[in-house]
Amino acid sequence: MSERSLRGTQLGSRSLESEVGVEPAPRQMVEYVCEDGHTFTVPFSVEAEVPATWDSGTHGIGTRVGGEEPDDEPEKPVRTHWDMLLERRSFEELQVLLDERLAIRRGEIPPQV
Repeated sequence: MSERSLRGTQLGSRSLESEVGVEPAPRQMVEYVCEDGHTFTVPFSVEAEVPATWDSGTHGIGTRVGGEEPDDEPEKPVRTHWDMLLERRSFEELQVLLDERLAIRRGEIPPQV
């Protein structure tokens, strides 16, 4: 019985909802140009904040046509684990901790639990 009721419905291949009364969100087309002269357009929502640069995927980074120039703000240097450790402890404190741990590894001091 279940075979007969599902036959011909093509489950998963078609939506049973209709598109009547559905309006897509308003969009704006933004044009970008690459350094080699390649131009491309990207659709954005009218409410979206449009970036000054966009990667075209094939020709590199494109700059927005008619928009302000991208800010060349200096990038923050990457903070390493060592930098963060030095923010919490001085070099002398780290040397004392290292000496203690090495003494424990050598068996000179019993480990504390």
